[in-house]
Amino acid sequence: MTPAQLEELLSRLLARWEGECVEFKEANDNFPTSDIGKYFSALSNEANLRSLTSAWLVFGVNDKTRSVSGTTYRMDRERLQSLKQQIARDTEPSTTFREIHELTTPRGRVLLFEIPPAPRGIPIGWKTHYYARNGQSLAGLSIPKLDEIRAQSVSEDWSAVVCHQATSA
Repeated sequence: MTPAQLEELLSRLLARWEGECVEFKEANDNFPTSDIGKYFSALSNEANLRSLTSAWLVFGVNDKTRSVSGTTYRMDRERLQSLKQQIARDTEPSTTFREIHELTTPRGRVLLFEIPPAPRGIPIGWKTHYYARNGQSLAGLSIPKLDEIRAQSVSEDWSAVVCHQATSA
């Protein structure tokens, strides 16, 4: 994405505010990787349940005021990109960010972590736990949400379906 596209994306995310598929954090360099993994699991599972192409974890935004505050999280590009491997190591099934976008704004640096939806029928776990969102809060993946994701893998038995338009030509 170009810087202009990232600015437009950030504007759209800020306008819609936080919810099940977007999380804002100010996040300094000490932000725990384990917390990022929990958010990854939750946002990925919620994106699946809403049939979205991506969910977003955004660093450098105050979640109360919706204002860009900037972040010092992993300023070194190689160290930032190594987060992908760290997330892949502890997610089940193994997956990671689609991309980590870095945007420099007049008010500071913003990181937009693009999270893919969980695969159909398979919830994403972090260190053997499944996470979800309850509004703006991180929570365990509830049984109804877990069942909804798992039910996606149950395919229709096409051998039992009547095809009214079929012919034996």
